[in-house]
Amino acid sequence: MDHLKRLYESVKEEALNDYLKFLSFPSISSDLNHVADVKACCTWLSEWLYRKGFDVEVWETEGHPAIFATCLKAGEEKPTLLLYGHYDVQPVDPLEEWDSPPFTPTLNGETIVARGAQDNKGQCFYTVSALAALLKENGSLPINIKLLVEGEEEIGSPSLPAWLEKKKKALQADYVAVVDVGMKDAKTPAVTLGARGILTMDIHVRGTEGDLHSGSHGGLAYNPIHALIQILDAARDKKSGKILIPGFYDDIRPLTPSERSQVDLSAREEAPGGEKEFPPAERVGLRPTFEVNGISGGYTGFGFKTVIPAKASAKASCRLVPDQDPQKVGAAVKAFLEAKAPEGVTVKVDLHPGTGKAVRAHADSKIAQAFKQAYRELFDVEPAFLLEGGSIPITTKLAEASGGEPVFVGLGLADDRIHAPNERFSLDRFRNGFLSIARTLEILNGQAS
Repeated sequence: MDHLKRLYESVKEEALNDYLKFLSFPSISSDLNHVADVKACCTWLSEWLYRKGFDVEVWETEGHPAIFATCLKAGEEKPTLLLYGHYDVQPVDPLEEWDSPPFTPTLNGETIVARGAQDNKGQCFYTVSALAALLKENGSLPINIKLLVEGEEEIGSPSLPAWLEKKKKALQADYVAVVDVGMKDAKTPAVTLGARGILTMDIHVRGTEGDLHSGSHGGLAYNPIHALIQILDAARDKKSGKILIPGFYDDIRPLTPSERSQVDLSAREEAPGGEKEFPPAERVGLRPTFEVNGISGGYTGFGFKTVIPAKASAKASCRLVPDQDPQKVGAAVKAFLEAKAPEGVTVKVDLHPGTGKAVRAHADSKIAQAFKQAYRELFDVEPAFLLEGGSIPITTKLAEASGGEPVFVGLGLADDRIHAPNERFSLDRFRNGFLSIARTLEILNGQAS
């Protein structure tokens, strides 16, 4: 590991300066006002990779572009690793809660504060920095590398599946590593063996054509906000936390005894939400959820407006676990909610594209064991195997298209404030990420420490 630490120090200044430049692009994929910014970020990174010696393609999808870069100089006898990350970021609202401009990276002690500092520009850039440094030093990499960096992860990767099918031959790999998750805690790295799937929806409730006077119609008209609350409330048992939608729990694949013995299910403190019959870590890693993400309706502006609103709406999402089909679960949720419409209102559920199935990898796979060994050498502790509660929707399709054994890795922490104001990532973890990627490539090549 000492030779890799020396390598990092030799490129540190340039790598960190380029990281800050990468963070300066407001590449918010969900906002049409930032289409040009997303494109500019893609162009900058693709040109950076080309200058570092990679063969680079920019896939002009129907949405935001994706970058596919390769370095296959190790030879056919060496294994191939496909690394995945994304350059798009979440919106910055509420802007007033940021301590510094979100796209002006700010050094706060030994921590970088910016949107994307961790998710996923920080983890993406320590990955490509490690690859570039090894390539420059040796003229090749220890193994063959394919790199996919997309611009639509934060909106469910709607445009990428068609390109994965189109580029299936080029994507072939022995292993797939999604560098977009976190550690068990600040001292304990982790290899994540699974992530939940996802489906999202809009729920619309309408009463009358227009808002009504709450004096003239109060007590007569059915308020759509009341109806929405009633409908959502019907989906969950208040006491147990169990989801009451018929078919919601169908097809769930439990952990085998062997898997259960390998996965750390102690990494969560007691919490009030979810299904009470399951411990917290299982609620996050092994159980599906139905969550309301936002509600709107009526008048919420300055002052007061005494109306019965004509409509109300909510955004909701389901996190899914292995063997659950997003389309099947979505159909069950839609049928249940629409059937709960009380007299006087209509309910319409619009299911979104960009769903993703859950993924579960094997603890004894070569790629999982390689990252575990690299983390063990770097941190001098035994790494954990975890199951991730979040979702990276494209992962299943990526594994299927490439034929590679998947695994999730990364050095994020729960208090990095991803998706929130003042997102951050420490310089120490940027360094350790660089070292872990470089060392894993060596291990997969059979090199000793």
